[in-house]
Amino acid sequence: MSTLLVTSTAESTGKTAVAVALARLAQKRGAEVGYMKPKGTRLESVVGKTRDEDPALAREVLGLEAGMGQLEPVVYSPTFVQEAVRGREDPDALRERVAESFAELAEGVDLMLLEGGGRLWTGGVVELTDPDVADLLDARAVLVSRYAETGDLDDVLAGAEAFGDRLAGVLFNAVESAHLEGLSEDSIPFLEGRGVDSLGAVPRDERLAGVSVADLRRGVGGDLLTPDAPTDGLVERVAVGAMSADAVLDHLRRTRRAALVTGGDRADVQTAALEAGGLACLVLTGGYRPSSAVLGKAADRGVPVVLVDADTRTAVDRVEETLRSGRTTTEDAVDRMVDLLSERADVEALLGLEE
Repeated sequence: MSTLLVTSTAESTGKTAVAVALARLAQKRGAEVGYMKPKGTRLESVVGKTRDEDPALAREVLGLEAGMGQLEPVVYSPTFVQEAVRGREDPDALRERVAESFAELAEGVDLMLLEGGGRLWTGGVVELTDPDVADLLDARAVLVSRYAETGDLDDVLAGAEAFGDRLAGVLFNAVESAHLEGLSEDSIPFLEGRGVDSLGAVPRDERLAGVSVADLRRGVGGDLLTPDAPTDGLVERVAVGAMSADAVLDHLRRTRRAALVTGGDRADVQTAALEAGGLACLVLTGGYRPSSAVLGKAADRGVPVVLVDADTRTAVDRVEETLRSGRTTTEDAVDRMVDLLSERADVEALLGLEE
């Protein structure tokens, strides 16, 4: 059996999509695959329990039977971190918990796929950074990184030093087309000269560039006022409806997949937005519920409407933060990453199938 840890230089690098897609690729090659995210960091409260959404996605996509407690042995919440700082969490006991879950999940599998938490240094307060996890579970590490400028190589080199001989290599993800040439001609040869292997460069893909309306609603903490409107559509950008209705109409006709944030009392702006193309959803602020006419038009056009109590500036900040997170929460997104990795990455080296 081999063990592969997918970690990242920073948050929002597409680590989940890569990890689950690699597991799917291994399954397609006939391997029995297990999965675990030792530290749950993408947290959501459901029925009184705080759980990470990434293991839930992996469990569904990979057809795993293990319980969430096994897939995510440590819930790395702000409360947990605070208790750890106060000395109320035992690092040795936590490491033992992770090792026990791993042993149970690894029984009878050919490949254990581990997903790192947040950044590779997350978990330091309880001695469970991703390099610590790799040592504990005897795992090879794949470092997922974005690339926009040569300065990004600093983080790659720091990660490589942290993992040492356990590093299988670096996988660059969501690289803008304008940066691919410089990456391949200059940066990758530079890294290889420093002993860091490149496992591929995956270009930015529009189908993976946004977040779903459902994720956006959770990110802003809003209520969905159009229960029959689909929420699996992608949002790629935010527009602010603090202008005239005509200006909003003109702006949205020149954009696509936008979330328009505007006051819940701005019926004129809401109506104009619904008449324009390019609208992914409406985010209405101030806690003002829109008119039935607006909701009816939104329902007819299949445009989700989300209501938040926050003011417009705060709501815009929340939307932008959610968009920056770039989360992957659908099986379709995983399938697309499977295709991209097959086309642009050294899958055999990633999975260790050459051994």
